[in-house]
Amino acid sequence: MKKIKLVLVLIVFTLNYAQAQQKENETIKNNDTMKTYVIERIIPGAGDLTAEQLKGISQTSCSVLMEMGPIIEWQHSYVTGDKVYCVYKAKNKELIEEHAEKGNFPANSISEVAATISPVTAEQ
Repeated sequence: MKKIKLVLVLIVFTLNYAQAQQKENETIKNNDTMKTYVIERIIPGAGDLTAEQLKGISQTSCSVLMEMGPIIEWQHSYVTGDKVYCVYKAKNKELIEEHAEKGNFPANSISEVAATISPVTAEQ
């Protein structure tokens, strides 16, 4: 009986591992075909939002992203005085617009990133 349980546990573990690997491979493949976008959201008083309010906004965004699937990903955001700048990866600009509409977020400007530079760029 113990051997049967052990075999079943190993089978379940193997199946879960295989599914996780497949999902990781799909994510890597999607990231290769997705573009990076910077979204400017004009939100008066954004810099004065509390940690709890920012958490709520983040939770709303994440729930919309879960609904939309792996074709759009939120990387991170910068909160300033009256604006929030978000960095997303998506297949196209229309997905960014759809996310904003479903989450009831402004998307005042959506720009595709053409290149990324940093201090390392100066050394190359």
